[in-house]
Amino acid sequence: MPVKSPMQGQDRLAKSSASKSRDSKSLHPRNLHNQGYDFTSLVAVLPKLSQFVRPNPYGNLSIDFASSEAVKTLNAALLKLHYHIDKWDIPAGFLCPPIPGRVDYLHYIADLLAVKGKVPKGAKIHALDIGTGANGIYPLLGIQCYGWQFTASDIDAKSLRNVVEICAHNPEVNSKLKLVQQTDAKAIFTGVISPSDRIDITLCNPPFHQSLDDAIAGNQRKLSNLAANRAKKHSVVSAQKNKSALNFGGQKAELWCEGGEIQFLRNMITESCQFKHQVLWFSSLVSKSDNLKPCYKLLEKCGAETIDIIEMHQGNKQTRILVWSFLSPALREQWAKFRL
Repeated sequence: MPVKSPMQGQDRLAKSSASKSRDSKSLHPRNLHNQGYDFTSLVAVLPKLSQFVRPNPYGNLSIDFASSEAVKTLNAALLKLHYHIDKWDIPAGFLCPPIPGRVDYLHYIADLLAVKGKVPKGAKIHALDIGTGANGIYPLLGIQCYGWQFTASDIDAKSLRNVVEICAHNPEVNSKLKLVQQTDAKAIFTGVISPSDRIDITLCNPPFHQSLDDAIAGNQRKLSNLAANRAKKHSVVSAQKNKSALNFGGQKAELWCEGGEIQFLRNMITESCQFKHQVLWFSSLVSKSDNLKPCYKLLEKCGAETIDIIEMHQGNKQTRILVWSFLSPALREQWAKFRL
């Protein structure tokens, strides 16, 4: 069976992407955050958030999204209100993920795993989160949204210890999550997937930057753009413009690696061949669209049976999930029958 690949021409890439996109710029239909944040309810479940909530220039309640402490507290409130996760926290300097975008990834891969339109729920689904970080966000959301069991790996021991601490306050999550420290800096799946494992889906948010300096520069550009947009819309200058260093979050393994995102993706794709019979679907976020073409070429070279892109939108922000499988549709269908 031919590979479903948009690399046979640039127009094919556009068609493949368009097949997954939507006319609106909203989140996934099942995403609880499509209507924005209910700050009154969020403050009710986590009163600490009140110190960061203020009316914006339009008169609506909001927070300063350039403040890392405000965003972290908002995350804790969102996880408690909507996903029943208690006492979520991360150490200073670690990556604080956007909850709406992270749960969108899970909803789309749940659709990918659907059988005859029915999204699978329960512990028969085994997901693997590569590089879970100190926040552990994908296992937390995946377990609470769908009841899947998760394996989550990370190379950083401090990150894993923090996830253990979160799980200690959340027994339901703890019973469905296995944490594995990756001890080989050059490996991704090796040492994490055991010979007896059968994984339905892998997830990953690859390090984007090539170095610490590159990561800091990117963070400064982001905050400068935020300040500029505020000034343009509201004729004010953001007080956070000069606080980029204070608001920088993310450790080395979370934000940068040698060669940046594209090299990490190449490594992941190459190594995925070794586990092609143990994993139904591999997936990864791809931040930079220019990285899609080389990924497709490498996947074709590695013999992937099916390759596709799932587009996600959050307002004007667009991200994408690259998914691939080495199993034929017939084998994937047979695999799915065991999950029913």
